[in-house]
Amino acid sequence: MKDNNDTITSTLTEERRFAPPAAFAARAQLGDPAQAQALREAAASDPVAYWSDAARQELRWTKPFTQGLDWSRAPHAQWFADGELNVSDNCLDRHCESGRLHKAALIWEGEPVNGNEPEVRTLTYGQLRAQVQRAAQVLTRLGVQKGDRVAIYLPLIPEAAIAMLACARIGAVHSVIFGGFSAESLRDRINDAGAKLVITADGGWRRGQALRLKDVVDEALGHRTPTVTSVLVVQRTGHDVAMSAGRDHWWHEHMEASKATGTSVPVPAEHPLFILYTSGTTGKPKGILHTTGGYLTHVTRTFKQVFDIRDDDLYWCTADVGWITGHSYVVYGPLSAGATVFLYEGAPAFPDKNRFWDIIERHRISIFYTAPTALRTFMAWGEAPILKHDLSSLRLLGTVGEPINPAAWVWYHEVIGGGRCPIVDTWWQTETGGILIAPLPGVQACVPGTATLPLPGILPDIVGPDGASQPANAGGLLVLKHPWPGMARTIWGDDARFKDTYFSRVPGSYFTGDGARRDSDGNFWIMGRVDDVLNVSGHRIGTMEVESALVSHPLVAEAAVVGRPDLLTGQALVAFVTLNLGTPQHPGLAEDLRQHVSREIGALARPAEVRFAAALPKTRSGKIMRRLLRELAGQGTVSGDTSTLEDLSVLEALRTADE
Repeated sequence: MKDNNDTITSTLTEERRFAPPAAFAARAQLGDPAQAQALREAAASDPVAYWSDAARQELRWTKPFTQGLDWSRAPHAQWFADGELNVSDNCLDRHCESGRLHKAALIWEGEPVNGNEPEVRTLTYGQLRAQVQRAAQVLTRLGVQKGDRVAIYLPLIPEAAIAMLACARIGAVHSVIFGGFSAESLRDRINDAGAKLVITADGGWRRGQALRLKDVVDEALGHRTPTVTSVLVVQRTGHDVAMSAGRDHWWHEHMEASKATGTSVPVPAEHPLFILYTSGTTGKPKGILHTTGGYLTHVTRTFKQVFDIRDDDLYWCTADVGWITGHSYVVYGPLSAGATVFLYEGAPAFPDKNRFWDIIERHRISIFYTAPTALRTFMAWGEAPILKHDLSSLRLLGTVGEPINPAAWVWYHEVIGGGRCPIVDTWWQTETGGILIAPLPGVQACVPGTATLPLPGILPDIVGPDGASQPANAGGLLVLKHPWPGMARTIWGDDARFKDTYFSRVPGSYFTGDGARRDSDGNFWIMGRVDDVLNVSGHRIGTMEVESALVSHPLVAEAAVVGRPDLLTGQALVAFVTLNLGTPQHPGLAEDLRQHVSREIGALARPAEVRFAAALPKTRSGKIMRRLLRELAGQGTVSGDTSTLEDLSVLEALRTADE
């Protein structure tokens, strides 16, 4: 196709198709393809009716709604606005009253400490409700009221979910802040939300080290944080912390003084549920606001559809609750659906590289949902740590966070899934609230590298800069043509930025910020952020496709591609490559990889430079920090916040390699 500044060249092709195993399809909730297609068509013709039916079927309403969608104040959606409900009631009370009182809601395992066996805690739905009731009383006693904001800065321990549900129970708005953020980042988020109370811990365990979270909170509050009146501190690591008289309170002391009683507070469907901060191109974090009824409808229905959840499943999503995946598919979606959720506090390689597979074998995990970056790391380590363990309990696999390249997809299917587990490659965003594009397991064939088709009630499109739909296999902008219940309502305190970021580029549509194409079968291929699309000699190239080509080489475990300024081509591609564990780096390997990309994609995508690294800089949620790689490639130095890096030594090694 013609290349110019408005189109994106897409050359990645994939012919392999993996039909659902007959045994899986026979038991799948949506296993009849004809029934699923009829559902898609009905939902596409009247998405408001579809989502209204879902809201009535999936949730318990204290005041039934009569309104579906109100789009009169676009781009601000109102879903089910005259109805009332409570998220905590839907996640806990109704299950306790309908046969799940003694069913496990959360099974948590801590990181092994000092060579000891890891701590394991199980909370049934009844026990979790009791904890949430107590925590709700604690919040009320400390002056938190309906509509107040509560900042949650905790490790991945059960108290994180308890705190979220306790806020929802009394109508307070929580802002969960990932436990790896620096004091400055924490302070900025506390002040932007106007948080009244902070819930933290003395620390958390990561790679055998105690992360001193309370110290970070003290540093953040030592500057100007005028809205904070109280700090609740959970004991996790047991080390000494400073407690400010009158401001700081021990969680366990207040919990012991509270009773497991009290009902939830009904709130309107459009009442704010949480603010979640996500990175912005301006450097100022965006506080994405999600409300109650529409969001819970979306995550409950999509959790059931995408994960084909059964009452005997043990579901493990490896995300931290500090990110949207943890909100939607660790806490709210699974608990609203009555599932059993597994939580793990620690890192996948501590105390050794067997950690995840040992957990799956011991706990008999049946659904495993993780990030492609984690999978590529596992690939680099080789199969030996995996083959030691019995993973036969797994029946469904999933990926989240970024597009998965076909080589990693096939490895996941064969090595982790034993060739028997469908893979749900899910596409969605913090702003969308829940999954929008993903396979329906047991219904349709999975295609490596694509999230396949939109879920029922979701209407995406690929458009050019003028908003016109693109033909099959033409790269363009991924947009949503119709509102959906889980969509963000605004950016907290900055509505103008909300409108400009998401609704100004393609009038009448939500612009996702991603480039994509739709193939002749209707499958959506996500090509990465438009911001990451590079202009090389007039060709706009998505970095995801170049990375996928590199990883298809048998010696490569992981790759990240960025651009640096180039006088001749405008931008030049720089590839950072991690080889499989134990693979030697021979002198001609960089050129071999450049030629491999030329064969896979074409000479236009051949990297100008290939740099080898033992590891790539990642956040603790597993995302590659491409911003740092762009700075290294273009400037040779790194500036800005690196507080969320999982391993600072990785960055230092890259700096040294560049000298």
